[in-house]
Amino acid sequence: MGVIAGSSASLSMMIFIILIFSGGKLEDAIAVLYAQKKLGGLISLGALINLPLFLLAIRKKKINFAKGILIISLITVLFIALLKII
Repeated sequence: MGVIAGSSASLSMMIFIILIFSGGKLEDAIAVLYAQKKLGGLISLGALINLPLFLLAIRKKKINFAKGILIISLITVLFIALLKII
């Protein structure tokens, strides 16, 4: 459950950031960010929403939910590192 919540929160935050700061289409903005090698920065900004979710899950003693958020955060870090290498 935490993996689904963490990934959907990160994705929705990324879309929110693109829609606020971009004047064009979503696909065009992602392509431009990839070409400028700035897509990793956008993904990391979108993943910042996982931190309060993780802390809230720990506070409410929902350890499995917090583990899922931690797993999706680690997958995000690996994906950003892959983007930096390519």
